[in-house]
Amino acid sequence: MTQARIRRGGTSRLSVREPAKATVRARRGAVRARSGLELWLSYLPIGRATVRRGMAWAIAALVLLAFWGVARFFGLPAMAHMELAEWAARAGYQVEKVEVHGTQRMDEMAVYAIALGQVDRSMLNVDLGKVREEIMHLSWVSDARISRRLPDTLVVDIVERKPAAVWQHEGKLALIDAGGVVLEPVSREGMPDLPLLVGTDANRQADRLARLMEAAPALKPLLAGATWVGNRRWDLRFQSGETLLLPEGDEQAAAALVNFARLDGINRLLGRGITRFDMRDPDKFILRLPKGSAETQSSGGGMISPVSMPSGDEPGNVSDRATDEKDGGSGNKGRAVTGGGEQG
Repeated sequence: MTQARIRRGGTSRLSVREPAKATVRARRGAVRARSGLELWLSYLPIGRATVRRGMAWAIAALVLLAFWGVARFFGLPAMAHMELAEWAARAGYQVEKVEVHGTQRMDEMAVYAIALGQVDRSMLNVDLGKVREEIMHLSWVSDARISRRLPDTLVVDIVERKPAAVWQHEGKLALIDAGGVVLEPVSREGMPDLPLLVGTDANRQADRLARLMEAAPALKPLLAGATWVGNRRWDLRFQSGETLLLPEGDEQAAAALVNFARLDGINRLLGRGITRFDMRDPDKFILRLPKGSAETQSSGGGMISPVSMPSGDEPGNVSDRATDEKDGGSGNKGRAVTGGGEQG
């Protein structure tokens, strides 16, 4: 009997002590965790109160973000925007007029056709970016700016492209700008006073031709047109009727054009009845005269013998050199042999 009571008592005491020990361990763990957190916070350059406020704001931000996500899922912001736009339209903030500025050569009705699609719409519903994108697709438009002028006007400011040449391709004529962008077709009767570019992809070489002519500015007002030959070089036609054949390569063509401008300044080559100047060979300068001329009959053909190109320091005189060659003189020892065929 006594032994049983002792066992029961001992069992009871053991069952009470075990939860007590677990509680003590939990308290010690919490103390250690708290002390570890406090130790970590102690290394931060901010106080505990600041940290608590930051955590509170972070939790608030997460709650708002979750609320915004739910609202977007159900389409609440779009519904609110539409309601606000309708309210603005009823209050008079609605597109009633369109103003277009900056158009000089292009047909502004194409711009109105795009902008007028926004009429009777609330100012808040006008997508300015989309309107600008559609207007930028017009060939004449280089840049555009769309703005609202409250309460009821849409303003369109246009920057036009400038026509730089006329491109002839497959029997059709079209205005192009300096970058080769096709602006609009033109008729032969209505051709403007601009250089004529001929050849496949010649429009894409308009800027290249402009840079070439910058090498000899004195010849720019005399240029009537240019042909892009074989996708590699230029033939220039002048207003006086002559054609100048230039070599391949930008640097070589520019050097030949500068040399021709210098020779023309000394000898007045243009306007003297010469039909063609061939400078494709950098060491030769070949002149072709029209058939039936006195010099052609005396030389027995339409091609004057090629003369050596003068050096950069001594431009020379083409008339004297051609005369010496025709008379059989030896004034130009570096002249090449006469050739009647055209170079490729």
